[in-house]
Amino acid sequence: MSEQDIPKTFDPAEIEARWYAHWEETGAFRPERPDAEPWTLVNPPPNVTGNLHIGHALDNTLQDVLVRHARLTGKDAKWVVGTDHAGIATQMVVERQLNERQQKRTDFSREDFVAKVWEWKEESGGNITRQLRRLGCSMDWSNEQFTMDPNFVSAVLKVFVDLYNDGLIYRDKRLVNWDPGLKTAISDLEVETGEIAGHFWRFRYPLAGGAALADGRDYIEVATTRPETMLADMAVAVHPGDERYASVIGKEIEQPITGRRLRIVADEHADPELGSGAVKITPGHDFNDFEVGKRAGIAPGDMLNMFDADAHVVQTADGLVPDAFVGLERFEARKAIVAAMKELGCLIAHVDTDGEEHDAEPRKTQTPFGDRSNAVIEPWLTDQWYVDAETLAKRPMDAVRSGDIQIVPKSWEKTFFNWMENIQPWCISRQLWWGHRIPAWYDEDGRVYVAETEADAQAQAPGKTLRQDDDVLDTWFSSALWPFATQGWPDTDVKALGRYPNDVLVSGFDILFFWDARMMMQGMHLLDEVPFRTLYLHGLVRAADGQKMSKSKGNTVDPIGLIDQYGADALRFFMTAMESQGRDIKMDVGRIEGYRNFATKLWNAARFAQGYGIGASQSVAPPATTLAVNRWIVGETIKTAETLDLAIADYRFDGFASGIYHFTWNRFCDWYLELIKPILQGEEGARAEGPEAEETRLVAGWVLDQILVMLHPIMPFITEELWHKLGDRPYDLIQAKWVEADSRSIDVEAAREIDWLVDLVGAIRGARSELNVPAGARLPLHVLDASEDTLARLSRNETALSRLARAEPVSTTQAPAGGAAQIVLDEATYVIPLEGVIDLQAERTRLRKNAEAAAKEIGSIEKRLANPNFRAKAKPEVVTETEAKLAEKRDERDRLEAALARLG
Repeated sequence: MSEQDIPKTFDPAEIEARWYAHWEETGAFRPERPDAEPWTLVNPPPNVTGNLHIGHALDNTLQDVLVRHARLTGKDAKWVVGTDHAGIATQMVVERQLNERQQKRTDFSREDFVAKVWEWKEESGGNITRQLRRLGCSMDWSNEQFTMDPNFVSAVLKVFVDLYNDGLIYRDKRLVNWDPGLKTAISDLEVETGEIAGHFWRFRYPLAGGAALADGRDYIEVATTRPETMLADMAVAVHPGDERYASVIGKEIEQPITGRRLRIVADEHADPELGSGAVKITPGHDFNDFEVGKRAGIAPGDMLNMFDADAHVVQTADGLVPDAFVGLERFEARKAIVAAMKELGCLIAHVDTDGEEHDAEPRKTQTPFGDRSNAVIEPWLTDQWYVDAETLAKRPMDAVRSGDIQIVPKSWEKTFFNWMENIQPWCISRQLWWGHRIPAWYDEDGRVYVAETEADAQAQAPGKTLRQDDDVLDTWFSSALWPFATQGWPDTDVKALGRYPNDVLVSGFDILFFWDARMMMQGMHLLDEVPFRTLYLHGLVRAADGQKMSKSKGNTVDPIGLIDQYGADALRFFMTAMESQGRDIKMDVGRIEGYRNFATKLWNAARFAQGYGIGASQSVAPPATTLAVNRWIVGETIKTAETLDLAIADYRFDGFASGIYHFTWNRFCDWYLELIKPILQGEEGARAEGPEAEETRLVAGWVLDQILVMLHPIMPFITEELWHKLGDRPYDLIQAKWVEADSRSIDVEAAREIDWLVDLVGAIRGARSELNVPAGARLPLHVLDASEDTLARLSRNETALSRLARAEPVSTTQAPAGGAAQIVLDEATYVIPLEGVIDLQAERTRLRKNAEAAAKEIGSIEKRLANPNFRAKAKPEVVTETEAKLAEKRDERDRLEAALARLG
């Protein structure tokens, strides 16, 4: 493509659509550098049902910054892309479509239903991948993966069988998060806890065999928010040090409704300070109670279950649930149990502050809900398949301790170890039809045979009729194989390819355990190697007020809508600039608009450059320079490249964005282009010729090229467009070479001179602005006590001072008497006479009044921040905003006082 005139208007939408199609069509994202160092990144596979949300936008922007930078630095960069089959979410989508046609899943055979899911996937399952393209993600689409592809299915089956044969997968009866709406076990990540209005009931459980407490009572008081679970009570726990109950530990109570005898056990789970200090224990329906029950010697197989899959009451194994309760829905059963206990005289009334009695005390309760069904989750005792996570967790912990895996930010290591050291068995079975069906078969006697195929299982059980397990695997089980199964394992030696370990994994901290840790477990066990060398954990994107985004709150933000309005480059810059080593990001549309303005600034700067004959550079190395301003900008470019290199090495995305932003906006656009205008402009605005102008065009073209290269990882679209608009290029920008940060190209003396000029012009402009000097007024500048070096600099830069600071003439004579602005820079004092230019007395009055107002507000804010109640009760974001306001007001006061001092 050859040089074209840059249009006056910057139109992101047209540019983005055109360039992404071009990159994909030309294979720009495919790694094809066999002689280069392999560099691999895998994306967290989004659900195939998903749409791009703001968290995806952050996660994938950060990855794209890394992969585009890796390409520019000459690496054979591969970004693995794909989607997760998302068992629960996908099955729900298809079932919902069936329901719209008055059909349900069970109207079909399992095979026919799965076929319908595949049909849906082919027709509607690619929305999120289209949206990732809108964001500009340079993924290797030619090798797109799906966790139900044949190669992935083979890998999953092999891993299950191998882990089973290694004794690391087993079947067990344990409590799970049961979703009665979906009728399946779900992971902790799929559980959302919400505070709802509930009740706290207190009941009497009579002591059996004539036993009594020390105070003479013949009952123990227990309290609960779930009275219905008393139908499966198996013990009452008290703290071993609670003297109130010392005499009855080991004795029994009689449950009033079931008549079941329950042993009183000593367990530290019971808190003497909470309520009566006695806790009813239902090990089959509460996670804490399950552990208490085990410590009390109750085997999981003997724990009572009182619910079916729909959370309706069923008869327990001992047959002691009265028939009147069997079949009741759990919340109906709650009402019936309370009524029965009241009738038996075993309900202890709650007395409110007015002395009135009520059956229960109103109380806010933390209640778990299924994130998709919105059904209240029920802890349920079932037979499920489990992974021995405790054993698999050992090597990942060693890898993090040794530094073989680096977690960034390092502060997350404590959380990682705390979870891994206390890890529970991992439930991997789900009661669904869509997913990887568990490769286990049962004979008529219930004996299990695990194999990759039915034929292999049958070979283990000759002559027996086998039935395959109906369950499928948790999607986290298959996605744990993502770093190596996506690259052809087990048929391909991915380590020999140089693609395993992956170089880095970028992930939200919220899936550290659900995905990141499990990839570590599987990778280190199966391939004897860490899955990635660095794990970068970013924060969440929150609403502008700091709240977590959720559909129920109505505070979510559609990133595609933001792209439509401001362009993908602006959204990407916001995400990169705001990502500060794992801290949460507050959504700020104003900042995105600001970065759109930054793109426009760059666009206009390129148009200006093109208008003065500045075009594509013909050299990767900087051109030869003689002028100080050119030597200065070359050095500033090199220093910026060094800043960006350090930032990317340390995963300081905010530092990377800040470095290129300030260099482009301040150094290049605001100063360099202004400083070189006199060199480029001839008589009456014509294009200047001669060696200085030619040198400047070459340097400006080289610097602009380097800006496009350095900015490309964050803003790929506008940079690629300008890359080609500025000249004939043998290759696209995406294939260009990263800037060489050679410090030998930094001219220290030139840097000192131009930095001095920038500081002086900035100080003069600031003083004029603060004192309301008319913008067009050209005023003399008197210089006192200047050294020979400073005088020489003034002489060399007199044209720039006249043009940029409206300072002319520059004189070393004493300034005339009267009001004036004074500026001190280094050893010299610069005086700008203002007599007759502004109303000095009025200006003094204005400055003094505004400074006093700022001081008054500072005092008010300081008083508020010094109040312990304010810091204790205010939201953290309010405290942060107040502290920022204080700093802003102090700066304002200091500026006003400095301006006042200049007037004398």
